[in-house]
Amino acid sequence: MRRALIVALVVLAGCGSGAATTATSTTTTATTRPSTTTARATTTTSPASTAPPTTRATTTTVVAAHGPTIADLLALGRPVVLAHTGGEDEFPGSTMYSYGESVEAGVDMLDLNVMLTKDGVLVIQHDGTVDRQTNGTGKVADMTYAELSKLDNAYWFTPDGVGKDHPTDRYVYRGIRTGDRPPPTGYTADDFAVPRFSDLIARYPTMPLNIEIEGSGEPAAAAARQLATELRAANRLDASVVASFDDATVSYFHQLEPSVVMSPGFGASAAFILDGTPLPDGMRILQLPPETSGLQVLTPANIAKSHDAGYLIWVWPNDRSLENRAAYDRFLQQGIDGLNINFPAQGVAAAHEFVPITS
Repeated sequence: MRRALIVALVVLAGCGSGAATTATSTTTTATTRPSTTTARATTTTSPASTAPPTTRATTTTVVAAHGPTIADLLALGRPVVLAHTGGEDEFPGSTMYSYGESVEAGVDMLDLNVMLTKDGVLVIQHDGTVDRQTNGTGKVADMTYAELSKLDNAYWFTPDGVGKDHPTDRYVYRGIRTGDRPPPTGYTADDFAVPRFSDLIARYPTMPLNIEIEGSGEPAAAAARQLATELRAANRLDASVVASFDDATVSYFHQLEPSVVMSPGFGASAAFILDGTPLPDGMRILQLPPETSGLQVLTPANIAKSHDAGYLIWVWPNDRSLENRAAYDRFLQQGIDGLNINFPAQGVAAAHEFVPITS
């Protein structure tokens, strides 16, 4: 959704200004309301250590009859904090380890992307291929879950970002999945694999979720049907926000489960920001970047326009320089309603300590 929204905003901005009908974006994504756990907020700004932690981990939760709903979160009276793919700059993104550490940090929601494997298993995975994060290559849609689950999903993670050009000793979680090094206390090698969606909701049954359906067309529709089935079976329909970059997929899921809170696709989001076109019925949470390709998205005028229309804005920083406590504080002072961020504890601290500046 991040990359697609960037492109859509650029294209619509070009159309609105009489620019050429083709446009491309050179911006890349960042290294992309009661809480269900006691918040352990800190103001630490240092990156992850060069060795896996061995003393702090959460692999189970106390199961309540029902955790907070999205309505509960929106009534909290302070900004909501989401761990983007489990806090992907601090921990290996989209792993059970990253989600466990984010829950430990006290976030209000977990953020994730879902798609189907070749054999129809709904998995948590940000990219359509496994090349960026794992020791494998290929499309998720071409792999069975058994094949996918063998991969090391933390293989290319470093505290400086995900990449293949770092010194070997910076790959601090590499080899845990394959048994070549021990996992942090409280975790197992399986917590560094590509997880199934069912794994996450089984371990954290009361955590609200922000779920992006990846892709478009029939593959996305099939994932939407499976997601609806699993959310319904787990009684999590009222504790989930569902989104997609693809407006047709958003509309399709809304038809499947009209009660679920939806975020608009990139076309509807861009049309509102650029032209003031109202969002589709039932949608009120905009998930937006601060700016893209020189186009300022979170301007005072756009924020005021959103709030005047009754919409909320959850920001996802699309630049790692904006992934820090100072930047999170600035977003909140701008009037942003939610932080979908990559350093969970810093986001929690910002939200819990937030005091609006009044003139």
